[in-house]
Parts: sequence; structure tokens; C-alpha cells
Amino acid sequence: MVLFLHNRYRTTGGEERAVEDLAWLVRERLGLPLDVLARDSAALGRARAAAGLLRGGLDAGEVAEAVRRTGARVVHAHNLLPGFGWRALAAAREAGARTVLHLHNYRLVCAVGTCFTRGADCTRCHGRNTLPGVRLNCRGTGPEALVYGAALALWQRRMVEAADVVVVPSETARRRLRELGAPLGDRRVVVVPHVVRDIAPAPRCAPDGPALVASRLAPEKGVDIAIDACRLAGIPLVVAGDGPLEAALRRRAAGTDVTFTGRVDAARLAELRAQASVAVVPSRSVETFGLAAAEAMAAGLPVAATRIGALTELLPEAQLAPPGDAAALADVITRVRGDAGTAARGLERVRAVASPDVVAPRLAAVYEAR
Repeated sequence: MVLFLHNRYRTTGGEERAVEDLAWLVRERLGLPLDVLARDSAALGRARAAAGLLRGGLDAGEVAEAVRRTGARVVHAHNLLPGFGWRALAAAREAGARTVLHLHNYRLVCAVGTCFTRGADCTRCHGRNTLPGVRLNCRGTGPEALVYGAALALWQRRMVEAADVVVVPSETARRRLRELGAPLGDRRVVVVPHVVRDIAPAPRCAPDGPALVASRLAPEKGVDIAIDACRLAGIPLVVAGDGPLEAALRRRAAGTDVTFTGRVDAARLAELRAQASVAVVPSRSVETFGLAAAEAMAAGLPVAATRIGALTELLPEAQLAPPGDAAALADVITRVRGDAGTAARGLERVRAVASPDVVAPRLAAVYEAR
């Protein structure tokens, strides 16, 4: 039996997808029974969330009870903040479970998890020194920035010490966490890539179709650069997603061939990918994996992306452009658009890195190691 712990964000994103896909992998490929104990930041409310952060977690006894009730031998923890905290891991271990801390982002040190603020990559916070995030108000409200900064400084070491093993989705994530001064020490840190459930048997790109961006519309995602790049390349663009920059991006795209679909479900996204000639991943932040790129590759699309973070582990140099450089990205888009050979190589790469057959044994080894 495996028990997942997951504190859902107020705004859903790629981590929720990754957790759902890992739950599928545990049930369907590892053949293990799975239970999920979830909390929701929106339901907690800000006052209780702040209490959870400063106390190192809320209601740890509920976690111990869940371990005993389910007979879980492994507790696989994803986002633990603000509701679970390190106390949840400690309670699970005390109840007899092996504890796995899965770091999908950089929130062990960075209050926003992306190491991105004021429009640029940011590594000002380091180890327990989280004052830069407070000073820059990275959480958007002064009190919340202060609470997050204090909580990370107080409890990041306890969080890691309560884990038997730490999992990250890429070598990039492992390296950057150490560069950020995360208190990993000599503790075992294992790379387990995000799993991509469905991989097309062959390229499926439409030679004359539009470019496609599937992304949350947030500053670190660089969708503005994709709009500019497709304008320069003379290629129509479809933007699937929503987020705080939607209105500004619509203004930027005025007078160009850009279609905004809003947030779409999986079936509609599959349709959009089937109609596209190229997927564009224009990130400005140091991605811990690059799930949007991997899923587009798995759908049989050629991908044009930025040379940053774990995108460099997924894609060859010829498909990468410097972050923020619309002209260079336009050149890549033009070169790979509708190219079946590029798409076929992408399929081979995603099968080698993120297929269920590759990820399942890696996860099993994490659960079974002592």
C-alpha cells in the first residue's frame, strides 16, 4: 500500500497533473494499492494556511491514522505546504512507513517555487536566508511573503530530515537545489522523471497547421515571446491556457493571427495538438522537467523551446533558442515546423526518458530501497 500526501495549490498547474499521472503509474504499472490524503490551500483559508506554515504542519495525527488505517508501507509526499509540513512526514515515519519527499519545484528554498521574480530568474534566497523573498514580496502580499520566508527558514531542514529519500524530476532540479543551498547534505536524492502516459506510435504533425503553446499564462512561461516569434515567422499561433497575464497577452497579440482558447481539457488539448505543426515552449524560468514539452513530443509534434533548465535534457541544441530571444525562437520554429523527422526523434527521446516502462522501475526502486 502506498499513501500519497498532496496539498493542492490555490491555482492548479503542472504539479497536479504530475501527481495524477504518478498515481496512475502506481496503480496500473506497479500494481500497488494507493490511497491519497489531500488538502487544498483554497479550502484552508489564509489564516489557517499561515498557521500550518509557521507550525510546520497541521493535524499530523490524521496522517499517522491514515498510515495505520491503510497499512501503508510507503508515504509518498508531494507538495506539503502549507497544510501538511514536515510534521506529516515525521508522523508517517513514526507510524512505520517509509517516507518519500518528491520535490516537483524549488519551494524548499524559494517561496514561489519557480526561482523567478521581477521578470527574471532569481537565486537571491539561499538555504535558510529567505529574506530576499520577503523584501521583494515574492508572494504578492507582504504578510504572506513574511510567513513563507519564516516558515522555509524554520523548517526546511526538518522537512528533509523527515524523509528517507528525496525524489526530483531531473538532473537540473537536483543540481539547482544544491546550488540554492537546500539542506540535502549527503542524503540520497534520486531522479525520477515525470511519467507521460500516452506516446504516439508515429509523428502526427500537420505540416501547415498553427504553432501551439499549452501553458499557464504567467510571466515565467514566456508566452509573450512565443507571440512575437510567431509574428516574425509568419505562422499562426494557438494559445491554450489561462492565467494572470491573459489580458496583457491578448493586447500584445492584437492584429496578429493568434487564437486564445482559454483553459482546455485533455481531449480538447489532444485535438489542438493533432491540428498543430509545432509546439512552442518559450519558458523563461529554470524548468524542473518540462512537462509541456514532453507531452507535445509524446503527441508526435516537433518542439521549439528555450535553452533553459531541464528543457536542455529533453531537447537537442538545434531545437533550442536563448530565453527571451523572439528572433532566435522564430528561426527554430521555422526550421522544425511540420518536420516529421524532428517529431520522430522527439518520440524516441520521450520514450527513453518518460515512458511508463522507464519510470515505473525507477519509482519501484525508490519504494523498495532500504
